Amino acid sequence: MNFVIIGGDAAGMSAASRAKRNQPDLKVTVLEKTMDVSYSACGMPYNIADPGRAIDDLVVRHAKVFREKQDINLLTGYRAEKIDPVHKTVSGTSREGKNFEFSFDGLLIATGASPIIPDLPGFDLPAVMALKSLEDGRKIKQFIKSNAVKKVIILGMGYIALEMCEALRALQIDIDMIKPRPVFLPWLNGEMAQVVKKAVESNNVNLYPGKMVEKIEKSGDRLRVVCGDLTLEGDMVIVAVGVTPNSDFAEKAGIELGINNSISVDRRLKTSVDNIFAAGDCADAFHVVTGQKTWIPLALRANRGGWAVADNICGKETKLQGIAGTAVFKVFELEVAQTGLNLEEASNYGFEATETMVQTRSRAHAHPGSSTIWVQMVGDKKSGRLLGVQMVGQEGVAHRINAPAVALHNHMTVEHFSQSDLAYAPPFSPVWDPMLTAANQLLKKM
Repeated sequence: MNFVIIGGDAAGMSAASRAKRNQPDLKVTVLEKTMDVSYSACGMPYNIADPGRAIDDLVVRHAKVFREKQDINLLTGYRAEKIDPVHKTVSGTSREGKNFEFSFDGLLIATGASPIIPDLPGFDLPAVMALKSLEDGRKIKQFIKSNAVKKVIILGMGYIALEMCEALRALQIDIDMIKPRPVFLPWLNGEMAQVVKKAVESNNVNLYPGKMVEKIEKSGDRLRVVCGDLTLEGDMVIVAVGVTPNSDFAEKAGIELGINNSISVDRRLKTSVDNIFAAGDCADAFHVVTGQKTWIPLALRANRGGWAVADNICGKETKLQGIAGTAVFKVFELEVAQTGLNLEEASNYGFEATETMVQTRSRAHAHPGSSTIWVQMVGDKKSGRLLGVQMVGQEGVAHRINAPAVALHNHMTVEHFSQSDLAYAPPFSPVWDPMLTAANQLLKKM
C-alpha cells in the first residue's frame, strides 16, 4: 500500500512516523516543497530574539533520521502541484525542475497555511518579510544581523505580531505597529485588552490602530510605509496580518472546501473524496462548544490530526472530538490565554450568553510575589453550560487555562465547574482559585 503525504511539518511528519510504527511494511512517501521538515515554528520569535542561537536549533528531527531510521521516503524540494483523484496520482516539480508523479492508495494533504501578503505596491521589496516557515526565520534573522536593523514596522497586532514585537525589542530595535481595524485585540474582553495594550506601550512600542496601509516605498536605504495621513519609516517591515490555508490545488482536484477556504474534513479527517485526508492548518475542524465547523490553525491539532490520519490509513478507525480553540501567548511580562467562545461569538451562535469579569490574585494574598489575574468567563443562561474563558496576568495563566479547556470538552455547566477540586497552596493560588472565583460570580448572573 502506498501512503503519500503532501507537506513535511507537524501534521505530515506526525502521520508518516505513526503510520510506520503502526505498519512497518507500509510504503510512506512525503513530498515537502522546502528543504526543512519537523521544526518548531512557534519557537521562531524566541529564537530570533537570541542572536547566539542558530535557527536550526528549532528542528525537532532532521530529514535523515526519517529516511534512515524510519524508512520514510522523504523528498525535500518536491512541490506537489496536482492531485488526480481518479487515477490516484500526485504530480509536481522538484527543486531541480524535474517533473515527478507518485501513485497513492491513501493520500494526506498537510500543506499548512501561508501568510497573507496584501496585493499592494512595495510588498515585494526585499526588506518586507513575513514569518511562517523556517526559511522565513532564517531570512529575518540574517537580515537583522547583516543590516544592523534599528527600526522595524510590524503590520498587524495579533499573536505573531506581538511575539515578534517582544523579540525585536529584546534586540533593542524600535517598533511601530499598524493595523486597519481600530480596536486592539478585538477578540479579547475590552478591559483585558487595555491591560495588554498598556504593557506593549510601556515597552516603548508605538501602536497605530485604524490605519490602512496604501503602499510601501524605498526611501534611500530605508522603507516608508504610507497610510494616508501617516507615514512611517523603518529598516524593515514584517507582515503579520494573518494566514490563509493552502487549499487551492485541493479545490482544483474537486475536493470540497469549508470555513475560510480550508479543506473540509469529517471527524476521521477524511475529505469529500475517498482515500484522501487533510490535516493541520489547511483543514477545518469541529468546535466542541458549538458542534459546528471552524478553522483555528493551531499546533496541537496538526500533530493530533496527523496521528488520526495514520491510524485510519492503517485500518484503525479514529475520530477526533474537535477543538476548543485553546491558545496562549506571551507578550512582554504578560501571559494571554483563551479557550472556547467569547461573549460576541457565543451570542452569534445562538446561546443566551452572559459573562463576568473578575480581577483577583495569582497567589495567596499574603504570599510575596503575587500579581493580578484578570479572568473573563462566559456561560449560557438557558443550559447553564460553560462556553469560554479568557485570562491575562503576569503568572499562572498559561497552564490555568487548561482546566476550563477540559471542562469545555466535557460540556460541563458553570455550576459543575465551580465545584471542581482545584489545587491550592499559597505560592500558586488563593484558596479560591481565580477560575472558581469567576465561576461563582458568573453563577450569580446566570
